[in-house]
Amino acid sequence: MEGQEKPKRREDIFSKAVRAGKRTYFFDVKATRNNQYYLTITESKRRFQNEQGKFFYEKHKIFLYREDFEKFVNGLDAAIRFIETGEIPEEETAPEETVTREEKVETEIDLSFDDLGKDDETPSSE
Repeated sequence: MEGQEKPKRREDIFSKAVRAGKRTYFFDVKATRNNQYYLTITESKRRFQNEQGKFFYEKHKIFLYREDFEKFVNGLDAAIRFIETGEIPEEETAPEETVTREEKVETEIDLSFDDLGKDDETPSSE
């Protein structure tokens, strides 16, 4: 199609690579079409694929938007403090924003894969 430009890939406004052992973390600041900044965090690990005898990079990416920065940093900081000290940090957020491990488990969906594909009918005796 003539006259139509291919959509451009989001250009990095700022980028920082952090090498950490076998992993590399990339912190990339990008902008939306409305020129609002957001952050992508990419974890990259070099892996070997036995079938083809080649190396490849396994990547995991999260997108973090401005309105979530403070909560994300607070959660990350609390987790790091727990790992370093073994003590559960005092919560700095409102109680309704805090989710305990027990609440998290209670809200998970219980799936039984044995029931998939079965009808509510009584099984026939074959």
